[in-house]
Amino acid sequence: MTDATKPATYRYSIGRAVRRTAVADPTVTEIVRHSLCSAAGQMKRSLIRTAFSPIVYDAYDFAVALYDSQLRMLAQAPSIPAFMGTLSFCVEEAVKSVGGVGELEPGDIIAYNLPYGTGSHAQDMAIVAPVFHQTELIGYAVNKAHQLDIGAKNAYCTDTTDVFQEGLKLPGVKLFRANVRNLDVLRIALANSRAPAAFEGDLHAQVASVRTGATELSRLIDRFGRETFANAVERMYDQSETAVRSFLEKIPDGRYVGCCCVDDNGVDEDPIEIAVAIEIEGSSVCVDFTSVPDAQRGPVNCPFPSTVSATRVSILALAGGPSEPNEGFFRPVDIITRPGSMFHPLSPSPCYLYGWAIMPAMEAIYRAFANAMPQLAPAGGAGDICHVAAVGYRKPREDIYYIGTSLPVGQGAHFRGDGATMFVPALAQSRMQSAELQENKFPVRFRCIEFVANSGGDGQFRGGLGYDYVWEALAQMSLISTIERTRDCAWGIQNGTAGIPNQLELEFPDGTRKVIGKVTDMTIPAGTMVRIRVGGGGGYGSPGKRAVESVHQDLAEGYITAEHARAVYPHAFTTKSKRGRA
Repeated sequence: MTDATKPATYRYSIGRAVRRTAVADPTVTEIVRHSLCSAAGQMKRSLIRTAFSPIVYDAYDFAVALYDSQLRMLAQAPSIPAFMGTLSFCVEEAVKSVGGVGELEPGDIIAYNLPYGTGSHAQDMAIVAPVFHQTELIGYAVNKAHQLDIGAKNAYCTDTTDVFQEGLKLPGVKLFRANVRNLDVLRIALANSRAPAAFEGDLHAQVASVRTGATELSRLIDRFGRETFANAVERMYDQSETAVRSFLEKIPDGRYVGCCCVDDNGVDEDPIEIAVAIEIEGSSVCVDFTSVPDAQRGPVNCPFPSTVSATRVSILALAGGPSEPNEGFFRPVDIITRPGSMFHPLSPSPCYLYGWAIMPAMEAIYRAFANAMPQLAPAGGAGDICHVAAVGYRKPREDIYYIGTSLPVGQGAHFRGDGATMFVPALAQSRMQSAELQENKFPVRFRCIEFVANSGGDGQFRGGLGYDYVWEALAQMSLISTIERTRDCAWGIQNGTAGIPNQLELEFPDGTRKVIGKVTDMTIPAGTMVRIRVGGGGGYGSPGKRAVESVHQDLAEGYITAEHARAVYPHAFTTKSKRGRA
């Protein structure tokens, strides 16, 4: 292939940005760091306390953050990790859309939800508030939250073929101009929603959140003074960068590849293999997405900002750090993509299921790190949030209801211990909506939530368990399934075995059963049982090395059956091992 015919690539790096030398007292730096985290936490609390929809106030499907005037992250409150690092793109595009920094004034609040700028599907609405201290722009308060309905072809979609089927687009418009509300924009937005009351309530909750952040950031400048605050922030960034570089420099230089699969793109049935490479050089890493497939016809394309986020979250989860994330953590990381590909789609490629590409991408990155050093990363997880939802109208001409929650799945074991059953890393701070809350608000009845024996991969350390999650529809409703990784099991490390895959089965009132994958707008009658089998994580190490006590504990807890235990862990049932336990 000649240079002229090679596909163009795009390299994203903040590690080479010009930095200024700053001297700051370490004690003051820590006070500023915690003060910024507290301010972001207040933004989060404001959003939770005022939101209308359970997906925001109960499931935490949002992100809130503060940025400085150079779009460097000052602090981001714990919520959905998949939004890590995407909010700077939201701010940049929102400000550009209204004419640039020169068009901003105190009291402005901008709404922006174009997927290629936010990194999300259009339902994730970004709200941006420029922050002024006296007359100078000092930063931004921003959040991004999942809106219940913005008028896509369905309330939730798995089969869109272009972005125009995915709902209302607000390409950077001022909801408030100098504290004066723009009612025309609000009316247009609400007219495009099947749930206008929830949309309006959640939108105003987002506005309250960024106003809280703007007030707190300005107050911190008053408290510390402009110069002291700026110096402390620079030192804070440097400390965070050092923490990540100290992790990366322990890994042998080289190029390592990890792969993972997506069942299909929602429109076609063919599986999609994702290959991601990491290139370690000293204390820096470059994550290479150029070998991934071209943008898909169905909506599993992941916009570039979320590709950045998936990379950052994966590396930060492995590297750890002394504090909550800020811009310094990201400096050692470069990212290469191919515009027009699945992980850098261009308009009008559909993006509704962008998150279902993030999860296997993160698994591929972990696998690449494990190929570099097995102790660095866990075995594979079930790699999905097993989101199965249903929509209906409470009464004719009323707002819709939306049943459904993201589910924690089995995670991979690691060299220190067994895997857990928890949310995938992309949604680690999210929460599973309670059965009681859903039964109170929606026409459903829960029948079963219980672990599945033998569902975690075997090994010296066992993979996290899968479980059955079963509910009954008490009314006719429209089913939406985004379930993924039903074909590809969680992989083991160092001779550990795979966990079970995810599965969705419907049992209809007449007793017939049907296993399905992704589906949009499937009518199910009252009395239908929706059975979600959540997958298990992979095991780590040879099963023959598992501690005898751990095998018998798993057996006592019902995590494995007696037949399975004797077949996979025979060393735990010898006369010698029994005598040792006695």
